[in-house]
Amino acid sequence: MTRRTFRRLVGVFLLLIAVGLYFTRPERVDPASIPAHQADLANGERMFWAGGCASCHAAPGATGDDKLVLAGGVELNTPFGLFRVPNISPSEAGIGGWSVNDFLNAMIHGTSPQGLHYYPAFPYGSYRNIKAEDLIDMKAYLDTLPASDNQVADHDLAFPFSWRSALGMWKLLFLDTDAPALAANAGAEAERGAYLVTGAGHCAECHTPRNVLGGLDTSQWLAGGPNPDGEGSIPNITPSSQGIGSWSATDIAYYLESGFTPDFDSVGGSMASVQSNWGKVPAEDRAAVAAYLKAIAPIPAAGN
Repeated sequence: MTRRTFRRLVGVFLLLIAVGLYFTRPERVDPASIPAHQADLANGERMFWAGGCASCHAAPGATGDDKLVLAGGVELNTPFGLFRVPNISPSEAGIGGWSVNDFLNAMIHGTSPQGLHYYPAFPYGSYRNIKAEDLIDMKAYLDTLPASDNQVADHDLAFPFSWRSALGMWKLLFLDTDAPALAANAGAEAERGAYLVTGAGHCAECHTPRNVLGGLDTSQWLAGGPNPDGEGSIPNITPSSQGIGSWSATDIAYYLESGFTPDFDSVGGSMASVQSNWGKVPAEDRAAVAAYLKAIAPIPAAGN
């Protein structure tokens, strides 16, 4: 290969990278599309607990009212590297300077106020399914919580995962992945449950296995898989014999409220915090989640 040919190949390669980065640049919400909505703090609190914000963003080991101080600092040790959960309290160290538009950009497109891609360890792939009005309410509620000046260090990721610009390609491949559709006759309660599970609840982020690039394998929707943060596995929550097929809708709703299973066992591990959150949402939302989980397709756990 001549030197001129080599330079041309390098030039073409760099041009392809530049074109790819242009077409996968961070997206933003059109300000004109943001609805004129008077924030409802009660609904914002409802979405806050359904969204599990305190589970990740409270300081490690926080309990009681301290869980409302969203100082960040939790570390997630994943196959892609170490992610550190940020401060999202209403301070300059958190999101105190964010506008509603900034918040919607983050939650819908995974785009920071500085115009950078967020890593999908922040589950915007699910949060983007939340209605704009509910997101506006959530932001308003977050603004009422205590402020913290805690500075959280950046993620610790090796190349190529440390290259944020490449996340645009990940988004192009996986961000618009849809959950399997419910049957047309599933009913309004199950539809409400689908909205909560696939949006604020972001249940699939843990309960659905992923491919080698971290995209959800929707053919195994909610069928369980490896724990994305540590050892062990996340259980199958479909109505199959390997999942929660023997649980009634009442059992599921009561588990989310109390933490007790039909076998008189109690919730444990990371699910304990999730259950604590769901214990604070209205009973009709827990019933809706239960209706959805009974309405989806039963899928055997991987390997069965």
